[in-house]
Amino acid sequence: MDAERVPPGIDPTKAHPSRRYNYWLGGKDNFAVDRESAEMVASAFPTVGLAARENRAFMRRVVGYLAGEAGIGQFLDIGTGLPSAGNVHEIAQGIDPSARIVYVDNDPIVLVHARALLTSEPQGRTAYIDADLRDPEKILADADLRRTLDLSRPVALMLVATMHFITDDHDPYGIVRTLLGALPSGSHLVMTHATGDHLTPEEYAVNVEANERSGVPFRLRSHDEFARFFDGLELLPPGVGSVVEWRPEEPAEDRPAVEDVSMLCAVARVP
Repeated sequence: MDAERVPPGIDPTKAHPSRRYNYWLGGKDNFAVDRESAEMVASAFPTVGLAARENRAFMRRVVGYLAGEAGIGQFLDIGTGLPSAGNVHEIAQGIDPSARIVYVDNDPIVLVHARALLTSEPQGRTAYIDADLRDPEKILADADLRRTLDLSRPVALMLVATMHFITDDHDPYGIVRTLLGALPSGSHLVMTHATGDHLTPEEYAVNVEANERSGVPFRLRSHDEFARFFDGLELLPPGVGSVVEWRPEEPAEDRPAVEDVSMLCAVARVP
């Protein structure tokens, strides 16, 4: 993408997480500033592209589990990112054609591509909301969300590779509590989050500094800090761990090292 083809309302001089993630996944929907920001992070954490791919693979596995084995037919995916093969609605409706999905993101580029997210099986429905995770009340009050999801029935709240962009000054735990507070018993919370648990103190400092220079607010969290998001919920096996190890499809010898991915995950049920 170049400056001549920038849609109205988009600032191509400021990096955005969804476009940077798109770059790590090998996509083309990003600007030079996104690529520069992504390479800055990669200079401190060279396997960040692998982490992005493993995170995406986890998302596909977990949606398949929820729509299939867990019988969840509604999904609220916040921090959707740019459309690619295997979006939540494609996976969920491939199992349950009546599944309903609401996508939420605050990147205008995602809004431009939202038509790819709004395809749906005739029995189901999808919607896209242009909103910011830091304003959960606005998301929950959105008319399209209310028309698409029945909040008296279980919903899977998807916060995949999203909460590490919410720094402590924006009350990340309060945001998750607010969102879960609107969902009934039987709903599920799905979350992945970058961690510094596998870094030495020196490596941690280098990563923090690189993220600060990248222009995208970012907060690595430890296992215990991540686990706090699930207080009061019923963690599903295997509990809090690496995305690599959650219901893996490959034998252990074929999986990437947990340290190279450094992405925590968990799935929990609302009691």
